[in-house]
Amino acid sequence: MRRLQHRCPDPGDPDPRPAATRGNLPAELNRFVGREDELAELARLLERSRLVTVAGVAGVGKTRCATQLAGLLEKRYCHGVWLAELSAVRDPDLLEHALVDALGLTDHSGRPPRSVLAGHFAERSALLVLDGFEHLVDACATLVRELLRRAPGLQVLAAGRRPLQVDGELTYPLAPMSDGDAVELFTERARALAPRRRPTAADGAATLELCRRLDGIPLALELAAGRLRALSVDQVLLRLDDRFRLLTGGSRGAPPRHQTLRTAIGWSHELCTPEQRLLWARLSVFAGQFDLEAAEYVCGGPDLPADSVLDALEELLAQSVVVREDGAAGTRYRLLDTVREYGAEWLAATGDAQRLRRRHRDWFLGLATWCELDWFSPRQAEVAARVDSELPNLRRAMECSMESPDEVRLAQYLAGTLWFYWAGCGRLSEGRHWLDHVLEEPAPSDAARLKVLWVLGYVAVLQGDAVGALRALQECREEAERCGDATAMAYAVHRTGCLAMVTDDLPRAEGLLSDALGRYREIGELNSNVLMARVELAMTVAFLGDLEEAAAVCGEVREVCEDHGERWTLAYALYVLAYAALRRERPAEARTMLGECLTIGRTFNDLTVTVLSLELLALVTAVEGDAREAAVLQGAAERVWPSVGLPLFGSAYFGRPRAECEGRLRAELGDTAYEAGLRAGNRLDPDTAVDRALAGGGARRRLDPPGKPAVLPPGATRRPAASRMTGRGGPERW
Repeated sequence: MRRLQHRCPDPGDPDPRPAATRGNLPAELNRFVGREDELAELARLLERSRLVTVAGVAGVGKTRCATQLAGLLEKRYCHGVWLAELSAVRDPDLLEHALVDALGLTDHSGRPPRSVLAGHFAERSALLVLDGFEHLVDACATLVRELLRRAPGLQVLAAGRRPLQVDGELTYPLAPMSDGDAVELFTERARALAPRRRPTAADGAATLELCRRLDGIPLALELAAGRLRALSVDQVLLRLDDRFRLLTGGSRGAPPRHQTLRTAIGWSHELCTPEQRLLWARLSVFAGQFDLEAAEYVCGGPDLPADSVLDALEELLAQSVVVREDGAAGTRYRLLDTVREYGAEWLAATGDAQRLRRRHRDWFLGLATWCELDWFSPRQAEVAARVDSELPNLRRAMECSMESPDEVRLAQYLAGTLWFYWAGCGRLSEGRHWLDHVLEEPAPSDAARLKVLWVLGYVAVLQGDAVGALRALQECREEAERCGDATAMAYAVHRTGCLAMVTDDLPRAEGLLSDALGRYREIGELNSNVLMARVELAMTVAFLGDLEEAAAVCGEVREVCEDHGERWTLAYALYVLAYAALRRERPAEARTMLGECLTIGRTFNDLTVTVLSLELLALVTAVEGDAREAAVLQGAAERVWPSVGLPLFGSAYFGRPRAECEGRLRAELGDTAYEAGLRAGNRLDPDTAVDRALAGGGARRRLDPPGKPAVLPPGATRRPAASRMTGRGGPERW
């Protein structure tokens, strides 16, 4: 097998990488049983090929086998093992976004996600595990083929119902469990579910018969084991026999194993009460996880009162139909994929599927509305985690609304409402996808469409797409003026001012941002966007030389943020304050504020504030006297920029701290040592770079000798008020 030429650390060496960078395999909640021969054979196949697919019928244990093998082989890959679960991704266009999410990558740029993935893996030795891809097989095959071609150190272990049919692929058909393994699995799961029950001698023969009747399919075995809370093994076997006779066959042309699994699930379904069956069917409208409140709203009705949903849900949990998962967003639930499919068929048979999909859509419209309002509050981090966990459902809600011309405006409303998530939580690329998509269908120029336009302009500005930003914002301004929509006009003027700032048209930026703030005051708007406009105005006047005014404005913003518990905008205000502090020869003060910027950026996965802070912190470090560490930080920032967009927005003003820092470092270190520091920083992933920056990186924390200026000649003065409004005075040179 061809392996990446990079040297992995020796097994005895301490691993310098944080645990979070080594992979994302989930911890197993119960013991993996059997399959020793299968795992050994799969390991041998991975020695022969860079692409191995574990194929088999639903429920045969493909996912557990693949993840178990990946965990056993994790030390082979110095850049980790990464799992991408694709079953909840419906749209092939979102496949690449889903992989970017699974890898924990943040990319604010306009690069296609495929390029982001290929660039990430290009020089890494890693194993990518793809699970549940069969409904995206064509798109997945194309993507895997390209990644393998462009990343020689990458291997792919896929688990699905069919091969990818990519050149070089080795397929391993996973058979049902042997009698011995099946009995061991059934017995262990039964013991966990009914620990007080003592098996009798007669149970052994009945268990073996049960396992054989279920053809050793793990999912079927686990569903059957769930009945031992109330039944004996003999009773389970008897009822299973009844259900086999009742639910024979299946889809015409379906393989026998699929029919067997369908029978097992159908039998479990028949053992449910009418309320439990109804809830099972209705829960199938959720993509991925859901919480109790969502289940009660979406699934409740006259035939299933909302206050009875919890009881029915608890029974479905006890029967292993529903799985409970606890995470950052609290207690969540999900249906196993095959179980969801079965429920969806029953829902379709009732003729109620479209109504339930709309109720699902309406719930997540409301959730997005609440999250947008709560973004400007102390619950910002909670909101970010909630939207992260609900993203598959939010995608499905937008897809549902796009299916009907009369409901496109709802998809537009949802895409625009999530502006805080696209811009503030590292989702610019996917946000751009949805914002462009919802504008493809004709719809009236109402408030929802105008909001999509200014949000699209905002996202494009952050990605460095000035042309796309100008087009969207100009259309928004024209339509807002025609419709008399003062809110949309204020936001469009604001984001046009932001565009002017990053393209170095500072006098125009100052005028537009001041105009936008006046419009916000007139309509009584106060939120993170409004505060960000004040920060952007402060940055503009700082670039124009008025550090006192910039610091005063951001000091006020800081107070408002603290009053409201707002953290995201606070990071940008602190960046401007750090910029002003450094210009005033206060590097220690600047370092403290930049440290907080980095911490907040990590909380929200916002690489824009992270990379800007790293750039400025490099100059702080140089001023403090640690030239080598400053070079490393510059190299780390250099690595992050491609994931954000155009480096330093292509702005000479944003680029001046970097240019000044580079000049100092080349003079002090020489070109060779400086470039070696850059290369060292380039090898740091963003998390490691932030950890290093927050730890101080070994900086000596000393100021330059007296008489040597800390930055460049100070001399920044407050401009007259008229000049601040008109933009006269020009930029001050670093």
